[in-house]
Amino acid sequence: MSGRIHVYTGDGKGKTTAAVGLSVRALGAGLRVFFAQFIKAAESSEFAALEAFGGRFCLRRFGMGFIRSAPSQADIDAARAGLTETRDAMLSHSYDIVVLDEINVAVSLGLISSGAIAGLIKDRPEDIELVLTGRGASEEIIAAADLVTELKEIKHYYRNGTKARKGIEY
Repeated sequence: MSGRIHVYTGDGKGKTTAAVGLSVRALGAGLRVFFAQFIKAAESSEFAALEAFGGRFCLRRFGMGFIRSAPSQADIDAARAGLTETRDAMLSHSYDIVVLDEINVAVSLGLISSGAIAGLIKDRPEDIELVLTGRGASEEIIAAADLVTELKEIKHYYRNGTKARKGIEY
């Protein structure tokens, strides 16, 4: 199988959900998935279901939680350690799909350099499907991708005060 590079970006809801959906499809086909979450630290319901796939699905979180102001050194260290571990997972050929969830946000916040992601993309083995999510994908990342989907918010109930609901938003 020849792998491709996917980017899910934009201000709309659903970037992580798209990556999770692709992961479910891949797992259903017998493929192996490494899912790295950058920035996010909270549990989310979809991963409880995915972890039932056992050794074919690996979730790793490399975040201290959402960053509301300038990132701390702990945020930077977590992201960089995550990138190293994700690169190692990709190069190990133990997985068919490698997801870097919220990596575009990590780049825009300066946790990881755009050049480091460009290097990861360049070093990607040909048979690995690589998925990068998060708002604000850089032009460099978009140019390197084979598929780019921009999710655009038209209307969101969050704006009317609806809080995140278990099983729907987390």
